[in-house]
Amino acid sequence: MPGFPDPYTDRMPVWLALVGAYVVGSVDFAVVVARSRGVDIHSVGSGNPGTSNVLRTLGRGPAVMVLAGDMLKGVIAATFGWIAAGGDPANQPVAYAAGLAAVLGHAYPVFHRFRGGKGVATAGGVVLFTVPWAALILAAQWATVAKVFKVASIASLVSVALALPLAYAFGARDWSLVLLGAIVVLIVWRHRPNIQRMISGSEERVPT
Repeated sequence: MPGFPDPYTDRMPVWLALVGAYVVGSVDFAVVVARSRGVDIHSVGSGNPGTSNVLRTLGRGPAVMVLAGDMLKGVIAATFGWIAAGGDPANQPVAYAAGLAAVLGHAYPVFHRFRGGKGVATAGGVVLFTVPWAALILAAQWATVAKVFKVASIASLVSVALALPLAYAFGARDWSLVLLGAIVVLIVWRHRPNIQRMISGSEERVPT
């Protein structure tokens, strides 16, 4: 497998890219947008600081803001990794490593007492930067599944199931796939309560 660049000689040190990606990921736009409207997102709806809960509790406009912000975190994080790797083609391991750090930051944000969201939108930003055609297909798939089943978590879990094969189809290899796989595992882990609610038939639906 291709190795990582030297952590001390690149334009941005790899360790700095990873720390910066985690810090960027820790900025929770659901919390920020909800607070700007006088709402504690942890205490309304499902309590999850994510786009779906904002959509259900605050409406489409705030939800779009959260979605865009969370995806931007993934793009910025992957950009940090790309710079640290010396500007090599985007489907290289350091971009995915920084993306994983951002998703970790989103799930366990240092700014919000480590109470974060699921990481789907942030991971989407990582994929958008590294394999954009795969990201476009996943976005269309997510929208279609969400419209049919009206359950955001089903759409998200289908997306993460398709992420690896699509990334491979569009050129991701070796450590890039391993690190993207780690992102997938983390997102599925964060969806444990949703999976339990889906099994019991009590999962919340998104507005139509």
